[in-house]
Amino acid sequence: MIKNLLFDLGGVIMDIKRQNCVDAFQALGLQRADEFFGQFSQKGPFLQLEAGQITVEQFHDAVRPHLQPGISDAQIDHAFCQFLVGIPVHRLRQLQQLRRRFKVYLLSNTNPIMWHSRIAQEFAQDGLCREDYFDGMITSFEARALKPDAQIFRHAIEHLNIDPEETIFFDDSQSNLDTASTLGFYTALVPEGCEFSEILARHSAII
Repeated sequence: MIKNLLFDLGGVIMDIKRQNCVDAFQALGLQRADEFFGQFSQKGPFLQLEAGQITVEQFHDAVRPHLQPGISDAQIDHAFCQFLVGIPVHRLRQLQQLRRRFKVYLLSNTNPIMWHSRIAQEFAQDGLCREDYFDGMITSFEARALKPDAQIFRHAIEHLNIDPEETIFFDDSQSNLDTASTLGFYTALVPEGCEFSEILARHSAII
């Protein structure tokens, strides 16, 4: 019996567009910006920030020398957040409905810049806050571990107090799902252009 739904954020709940972020940093002078950003993971100081290895201030200091002179912290943060397109309100309402039947959790590779600004704003657009949609949330920068490493899944199991065999994990990356599967989670791939509600409906046999 499935009791828990564990959701990735970007590409599942929130729409994202990598190229927007690449273009924004190129406009600030970052050479070969596309090499720093992957659809599922980042590189260099962007990766370090997401993994909780450096602070926001250290991130700014690491990135600024590669940009045009005079670029502010706010401009760097704004460019980084261009990765995020937004959350359609209907998905927020679907999460609310799901909490009537399941425990609903979040497991995201993200960073404190996005988490405390654009992500929080998107969850607030329907009059609630991020914490109103989930029974618990795990972020990579707080856990100091990144998907697809098994460490972040073990962290989620312990801190959310969930049984993988009672949990479906939704993600848009097959490598993340593969790791979760080895730890006993049921898994569901959410391909680009699909709604998580459609994918959930296909798992009616186990819920």
